[in-house]
Amino acid sequence: MTVQHRRLGKHGVLVSNICLGTMNFGWHTSEKDSFRIMDRALELGINFFDTADVYGWTVEHGHTEEIIGRWLAQGGGRRDAIVLATKVYNPVDRKASRPEVNSDGSSLSAYKIRKHCEGSLKRLQTECIDLYQMHHIDRACPWDEIWQSFDTLVTQGKTVYVGSSNFAGWDIATACQEADKRGFMGLVSEQSHYHLDNRTVELEVIPACRHYGLGLLPWSPLGGGLLGGALEKQETGRRKDDEFAKRIKEKRGQLERYETLCRDIGHPPGEVALAWLLHNPVVTAPIIGPRTIEQLDSAVRAAAIELDQETLKKLDDIFPGPGEAPVAYAW
Repeated sequence: MTVQHRRLGKHGVLVSNICLGTMNFGWHTSEKDSFRIMDRALELGINFFDTADVYGWTVEHGHTEEIIGRWLAQGGGRRDAIVLATKVYNPVDRKASRPEVNSDGSSLSAYKIRKHCEGSLKRLQTECIDLYQMHHIDRACPWDEIWQSFDTLVTQGKTVYVGSSNFAGWDIATACQEADKRGFMGLVSEQSHYHLDNRTVELEVIPACRHYGLGLLPWSPLGGGLLGGALEKQETGRRKDDEFAKRIKEKRGQLERYETLCRDIGHPPGEVALAWLLHNPVVTAPIIGPRTIEQLDSAVRAAAIELDQETLKKLDDIFPGPGEAPVAYAW
């Protein structure tokens, strides 16, 4: 198993080319198993951990950050061994908190960024967030306010880098231009929904990331399991889900071709899907969300897979992309 370390876009920090996503921690994966997964990730060379202030979902928003905080509090050099990322924007509903419009709503106000950063730092039991990401765009809030807030956190030593998530290409461009006017570093990364069966970001988001030097961090790289051997799992009864079955039915022709190709080249479908993302030079690290050690190990094996041009062409034929702007729709 080989995990490589890459610069985050054009920036100096080195992160593993597999990012450990923690969205399942605390509600699908027990705290004990979450600890085991994080320890195993370090053993494998993964130094990039991603979370969000809302993860924990049905248990409680912020519960996942608390699990990571308790793992870090064990010491043993854990905090210094990782680049820690979390997010701000969504409502964070805490059982001990009174209803409050700025916390219960979605925004990137200066008030919310400051308050939610303090909350994340406390739950994570750390003094600094290495990569603080805007979970979504807030087009109603002026960039003067947003960038001043993040710059204050950087000046205070509470965060190092700022990233975005679910931004359109023009949102990335606007954010970077507004930061540049103020002499700020600006965005260093973008998290986008990106996988073989959802290539919309290739049209404008990826060109924007390339132009401004952002590292792309694809989330849901297996399409919610669609690209992880869905046909086999359905046939063996390993996954029973009406909505998932509907997706398989709609995509059966493509999935049959895809899974046949994976068998021909001798790699599991989920590992091929991750390897395909890693062949894109704009991609720094797909974000994986393992529920088990076995899923984590499988994702790391994908980092060692080299797909030849013939295989990449076949994957493009099965799951065609939209092309890049403006050539895709103009000249």
